[in-house]
Amino acid sequence: MAGYGDDPTFETWLTDNGYTLPVSAPSPAVLRNRGSQYIDAVYGSRFVGSVVDPVQERQWPREGAIVSGKLIPSDVVPTAVIHASFYAAYQEAMKPGSLSAIGSGATRVKRKKVGQLEVEYQSASSESETGADLTPIISVVDGMLAPFLRDDSLVCLGILSVGC
Repeated sequence: MAGYGDDPTFETWLTDNGYTLPVSAPSPAVLRNRGSQYIDAVYGSRFVGSVVDPVQERQWPREGAIVSGKLIPSDVVPTAVIHASFYAAYQEAMKPGSLSAIGSGATRVKRKKVGQLEVEYQSASSESETGADLTPIISVVDGMLAPFLRDDSLVCLGILSVGC
């Protein structure tokens, strides 16, 4: 599976942003693939529009994707999506395994007492009980992709034609 962008563009992006990969990092192609998998897994279901072909390996390109009032052509992967995947790839290079979290809400401590100090955490919601809140979120990536995500509050208000 190919990652978003290509190796020369990734290397240019790294240089332009003053980043260097550790010598122990996987190849740029592997890192791009991991970064792209992260983008698709975390944000894919919330991207505007729909995939062009139901069997395509990535969430982009998409059709019917309107961002800032403009229709993104169905053969284009937006630069922001590519760059977000590059940032995720860089994160993975700097801290291997950081794009995936392993655990569950069931393993969390609810109450802890050390001496006279006792702390009780807020009870778990159904989301945290499933471990869904363990998904690592990279704030820069989140911000880069925000314009390309559906506003679910509009969906739930019935403003968009998609149901909640």
